[in-house]
Amino acid sequence: MKHKQVINNAKWIIICKIAQSVLQLIIGMISARYLGPSNYGLINYAASIVAFALPIMKLGLDAILVHELVESPDREGEIMGTSLLLNVISAIGCIGGVTLFAWLANMGERETIIVCALYSISILFAATEMIQYWFQYKLLSKYSSVIMLISYVVVSSYKIYLLATAKSVYWFAVSHSVEYGLIGILLIVFYTKKSGGSLSFSWTRAMHMLSKGKHYILAALMVVVIQNTDHIMLTTMIGKVENGYYSAAITSAGVAQFVFTAIIDSFRPIILSSKKYNQSEYENNISNLFGLITYLSIAQSLVFTIFAPLIIGLLYGEEYVQAVPVLQILTWYRAFSFMGTIRNIWLLAENKQKYLPLINLVGVVLNIVINALLIPFWGARGAAFASLVTQVVMNFVLGFIFRPIRKSNSLMIRGINPKYFFNQVTTIARQLKRK
Repeated sequence: MKHKQVINNAKWIIICKIAQSVLQLIIGMISARYLGPSNYGLINYAASIVAFALPIMKLGLDAILVHELVESPDREGEIMGTSLLLNVISAIGCIGGVTLFAWLANMGERETIIVCALYSISILFAATEMIQYWFQYKLLSKYSSVIMLISYVVVSSYKIYLLATAKSVYWFAVSHSVEYGLIGILLIVFYTKKSGGSLSFSWTRAMHMLSKGKHYILAALMVVVIQNTDHIMLTTMIGKVENGYYSAAITSAGVAQFVFTAIIDSFRPIILSSKKYNQSEYENNISNLFGLITYLSIAQSLVFTIFAPLIIGLLYGEEYVQAVPVLQILTWYRAFSFMGTIRNIWLLAENKQKYLPLINLVGVVLNIVINALLIPFWGARGAAFASLVTQVVMNFVLGFIFRPIRKSNSLMIRGINPKYFFNQVTTIARQLKRK
């Protein structure tokens, strides 16, 4: 395995994301205090509705794009151009759908409808983010990472202006579109310069990619349901304030998510490539990734559980003190969530993506039922517990029950075996030292 390339690629992502996260924490903390739990909950309610449209906009192409590039490296321009145009077309329809849903679900609530409509504009710009998968494929994530950092610096400046001039919640809803817009434009510019080729569209390629991606549309929608049902059910069953507490906790729980994402994104092309040439190396790569992500997640969860009062107090203030127990529960669901992300790479490599909708359907039903039972009594804490149980069942328990995916659990168990994991870490460290 190209350990040095993986580490170098992940290093750039992590460095830029650290800088971005510092800005995000500062701006997010100030914005949450300025908006208050009610308006902060409203913004996150709009984000949850928009999140339902994103899998439809992406058409499942984000899940298969790196694999397509690995399989047909001589067709880069055609693959990228086709996926980009398909996503832009679907994005336009999704914006209309989000606005219509917001109007039907919140009749008479003018502010909520406007915020949702403004936030939905970001879907169009999010379509252009498809270009970032080419950088992942080439292990050139330093370029896409720098682009995202530059964009976030600009957006942070914009939010500081909003805070300084005491703008309404509408302006904060637009900021998401500004960020995606800058990222999209810069990604396309850098892609055209670094690729040396041009984008093109092919109906044949479009039909081929849509046929492969269709399994991921429903599966991704179900994941979004799992991720956002809690926000919507909290808002409708208890109110925006409780959702504000939950949103603060889940944002805090994900503050270091970029580290895990960087590692997984850097491993993905290596895993898919090794599947073509060396089965043993391919399985070792997956087990190594499972082990690394699991142990890092456990370490993070322990820290967040112990220091939750300090974290919430520093980031959001006394007004959000009820978010502390929510964070202490939510932090543990991250490890199981990332297990699912790694398993999905295995499913794609093994051409078993058709099983994803069934796996995620179990998660959707379980999540809705537990939320409905616990939210009336525990509020945000009940929603947090529902998220944890759902991730454990979907990404761990089902792997032992459902025969077609048992192999992925075998690779997972091997990867998190302490003896195997630390032997692998020692071996890789020695190889890097010799180089």
